[in-house]
Amino acid sequence: MDILKNNSFVLKSAIFATGFAGIVAEYVLSTLATYFIGNSIFQWTMIVSLMLFCMGLGSRWSKRIQINLIRNFLLLEVTLSLVVAFSSIIVYTIAAFSFYYEVLIYFLSMFVGLLIGLEIPLVVRINREYEDLKTNISSILEKDYYGSLAGGVFFAFVGLPLLGLSYTPFVLGIINFLVACTVLYRFKTKIALPELKKLNILLVIVFGTLILGISYTEPIIQWGEQKKYKDKVVYSEQTKYQKIVLTEWKDEHWLYLNGNLQFCSIDEEMYHEPLVHPIMQLAKKATNILILGGGDGCAVRELLKYPNVQQIDLVDLDPKMTSLGQEHPVLININNGAMNSSKLSVYNSDAYIFMEQSTLPFYDVIIIDLPDPRNIALSRLYSHEFYTHCYRKLRPNGYIITQSGSPYFATKAFKCIDRTLQSVGFHTVPMHNQVLSMGEWGWILGAKQGSREVLKQQLRTLSFEKIDTKWINKEAMSLLTSFGKDGFFNSSKNDTIAINSIHNPILHQYYLKGNWDLY
Repeated sequence: MDILKNNSFVLKSAIFATGFAGIVAEYVLSTLATYFIGNSIFQWTMIVSLMLFCMGLGSRWSKRIQINLIRNFLLLEVTLSLVVAFSSIIVYTIAAFSFYYEVLIYFLSMFVGLLIGLEIPLVVRINREYEDLKTNISSILEKDYYGSLAGGVFFAFVGLPLLGLSYTPFVLGIINFLVACTVLYRFKTKIALPELKKLNILLVIVFGTLILGISYTEPIIQWGEQKKYKDKVVYSEQTKYQKIVLTEWKDEHWLYLNGNLQFCSIDEEMYHEPLVHPIMQLAKKATNILILGGGDGCAVRELLKYPNVQQIDLVDLDPKMTSLGQEHPVLININNGAMNSSKLSVYNSDAYIFMEQSTLPFYDVIIIDLPDPRNIALSRLYSHEFYTHCYRKLRPNGYIITQSGSPYFATKAFKCIDRTLQSVGFHTVPMHNQVLSMGEWGWILGAKQGSREVLKQQLRTLSFEKIDTKWINKEAMSLLTSFGKDGFFNSSKNDTIAINSIHNPILHQYYLKGNWDLY
C-alpha cells in the first residue's frame, strides 16, 4: 500500500512541477512576443489562448497512445525540457536573421500547449492503478492548477526580475528534466530493459545539452540582441516592466525601451527643449513641477535651468530606469546629473494610480513624457479620466504638456489626444518638431485659462534669451506651432475622431492604424 501511495505521490508531484514549468513557459513566450512584436495585451491574450486550445488538441490526441504510457510520458518531459529551455535562444537567434520570429513564437506556444495537453491525460491513466476514478482525476488536476499558481508567482517575483529571459527558460527545462529522471527512477521496473537503457542514454544527452545551453545562453542572447540594433549595445536588461537597451556609436548614445527609440544624444534637445521650455515660459514663476515618465532625467535637466523651481516630483514605473538615470555614467553625462538633484523626488509608481491617489500638493506645471499609446494599458495614460486627475492636481493658472506621438505618422491619434485634453476643460495648442532620429514628433500643450488662439500667440512671442538652450529660440516657436493650412491637418477625415476614455479605449487603435509604413 505504501508503494502505491508513493507512486501516486510521485506522479502528482510530476504534474505539479510540469504545471509550474508549463505556465511559466507561456509567460516567457508572451514576454518575448511583447518585446519583439509589441501590443502586450494582444500578445498575452493570443499566446495563452492558443496554448489552452492546443492543450485541448493534445488531450484529444493522447487517446491514440495505447501502450508504453510511462515511456511516452518520459519522452514528452524530455521534449518539453529542451523546447522550453532553448525557447529564448531560438527566438533571439531567428530574430537576428529573419522577420518570421512572430510565427516562431506562436508556433512554440502552440507546441508547448500541445505537449502539456498530452501529458496530463497520460498521468491520469498511469495513476488509475493507484487511485479510484474520482480521486484520481480531481487530485491530478488539482496539482496541475496549484503548479500553475506557483509558476505565476515565480515568474512575477523571481523569474523575470532576477533571472530574466536568459536563464528562466533553463530553470523550466531543468524542472522537466528532473521530472523525467524521478519518474524513470520510480517506475523503471515497468519499463523493458532495452527501452530503459535507451532512456538513460537520452537523459544523459539532454543533461549535457542543458548544461551546454546554460553556459552559452548569455553570449548567444547578447549576440541576437546586438543583431537587432545597428549600433553597439553597451547596456541591456530585462526588468519586471520592460526591456532597456542603451547603444553607442562613436560618442553618441541611443536609449530604447522594448525596442522603441526613446532618445538619441545627437538631437534629444530637439525633443526635450520643446517639451519643457515653452510651458515653463508660459507658467513664468512656476515652483512645483510634476513629471510623469522621463526616468532618463533629460526633462529634469531642462527644468533645473529655472532658479524659481523649488520642487520636482518625477513618477516613473520602473525603478531600474530611474536608477540608471541616477547612476549610469552615460545617462549622467546626458542629463548633467539632474536625477541626483536635491530638488527632485522620485516615485516609482504607475502614473495613473499616482494621479488618482496622490495626496501631494498641487502643481504649477505637469509634464507628461510617457511612451506612445501602443496598447490599451498605455492608452489609459492618455484618457479622459487620467487627464481629469491631472486637471484637479493643477493650480488655477496651471499648465500641462504631453508628448503625443507624431502628428503626421499617427494623425488621428495625435488629434484624439488633443480632443481628450479639451474634454476635461483644457484649452490646447498642438506643437510639433522634426526630431532627426525620431522623425516628425508632437506635443499637446494645455492651459486651464485662456483660449487656443491666445495661447498660440503667447507661445510665438516667447523669448529664451535668459535660458541656456541648445536649439529652441523665439524663431523656433513659429515653427513649433504651425501646421500649414487647416485643411491639411484638420481634414474632414478627422471630424469623427472620438475622445479616448477607460471605457472606450480608442486611442491605441488610431495609433496602430497610423501611417507608420512611411516612417
